[in-house]
Amino acid sequence: MNITLKQAEKVMEAAKKKAAAIDTKMDIYVVDTGANLTAFARMDGAWLGSVDISIKKAKTAMYFTMDTEQLSPLVQPGAPLYNIEHSNQGLITFPGGVVLKNKEGTILGAIGVSGSTVEDDHEVAKAGAEAL
Repeated sequence: MNITLKQAEKVMEAAKKKAAAIDTKMDIYVVDTGANLTAFARMDGAWLGSVDISIKKAKTAMYFTMDTEQLSPLVQPGAPLYNIEHSNQGLITFPGGVVLKNKEGTILGAIGVSGSTVEDDHEVAKAGAEAL
């Protein structure tokens, strides 16, 4: 089962609304269960460099079916997944990537958000995910 365009647009709108509410500009990337692009938005004035980060956060969350915030402690020096960021043509393992699930808990895809602090990125991605 994959996220539909209609669902992805709902996720994007909720994420953009949250970004505006906390006065930040974000790059927002939504992927399906194959980590393929479903929807993308670059808010006016969002950093160009954050486009790639949003892509990698979404893909990382989907590849490992967990929020990137959960991966962060596992990739530190001495931790079991140290250096995993170098796999899969590059991953991003700090907060801002969130798995998207339907009401039944089935994974439909993931959202990646970048453009502010990792705390803001995660908050905006989570708001998008909660729209489902």
